[in-house]
Amino acid sequence: MSTIPETSRAAVLRKFKEPLQIEDVPIPKDVEPGAALVKIEACSICGTDVHLWQGSLALKVDLPVIIGHEMVGRVVKLGHMANNDSVGNPLRVGDRILYTHTACNSCFFCTTARTPTLCMNRRAYMYETMEKDPFLLGGFSEYGYVLPQSGRLKVPDNVPDDLASLSSCALRSVMNAMGQLGRIEPSETVVIQGVGPLGLLATANAKVRGARKVIVLGAPAARLELAREFGADVCISVQDTTPEERLALVQQHTNGRGADIVMEFAGVPSAFVEGLNMARRGGRYLIVGQLGEGKTEFSPSLIVKKNLTVIGSFSGDARSYSLALDFISTHLDDFPFDKMITGRYKLADVNLAMERMKSMQEIKPVITP
Repeated sequence: MSTIPETSRAAVLRKFKEPLQIEDVPIPKDVEPGAALVKIEACSICGTDVHLWQGSLALKVDLPVIIGHEMVGRVVKLGHMANNDSVGNPLRVGDRILYTHTACNSCFFCTTARTPTLCMNRRAYMYETMEKDPFLLGGFSEYGYVLPQSGRLKVPDNVPDDLASLSSCALRSVMNAMGQLGRIEPSETVVIQGVGPLGLLATANAKVRGARKVIVLGAPAARLELAREFGADVCISVQDTTPEERLALVQQHTNGRGADIVMEFAGVPSAFVEGLNMARRGGRYLIVGQLGEGKTEFSPSLIVKKNLTVIGSFSGDARSYSLALDFISTHLDDFPFDKMITGRYKLADVNLAMERMKSMQEIKPVITP
């Protein structure tokens, strides 16, 4: 095994909206029990990374931080009692893993409510300062530290690094959301708002789960074409239509009733009101994309009069990561996942990659340290 260096090159955010700086960050000399040190193989860029960079997230950020949270790492050092992953597979130095935000497993939300994503003592990668031990809590880095309370999942051999990275946030969020949504009946029509990575992956999921028809709303046109390859039956451009026209088109494809299920992955506050209007009476509305600080106005009576079930879904736990890896591994030849990886960048080019992600020139770029 090669010698572990004293420092790791990493992309550090010191002030919102300013360029990331490539800095040498200390690598912890000791790995505590249950923890691990990994060499980052790839870290894809998420829309949340861009929002954090711009200071527009409705979440606490302790600057300076190493940005990036969709990482796949190769184990270089294991702490005591860290010899298995979260589903019982043996772990050794050299294995590739995904690792989750932490859960304490001893608070109300971890135990009684069984929703570890809401853990009161949760620690999330890329939100904690890189100036305190263990320093390496972000993905745009040569090395990363896996906290003892983090779940970790061994990556199947047939899943390449970039798609494993994709699984660690976008797809695990979709798998968690689908679990909260419940069964999709073969008679049901699903509307998906948004054609970013989550929207595309949700389209594939809805198809695999047996939806009768999948209607996708979004832009630009190239993303809608890709949505068709992921299983969309109908694509509606939000650039070429008004909200009223989109509602009319959804009703046209649902015998005037509206969609049985609407899923929001757009992240635009105004999409929320549209989704409420598109859902049929007694329908379900799943909301995943709203993590920014934007606001919108709506009439709460709409939820009551239509007897809607509104479901919010945040992040994902170890189970969601495991399901995401399994989905990619099982359906690798069924959907063009590789087309979602639109650019590969070295660490030194991270600011270019972030700018291109911000301007929607990329679907899912990947940083390879």
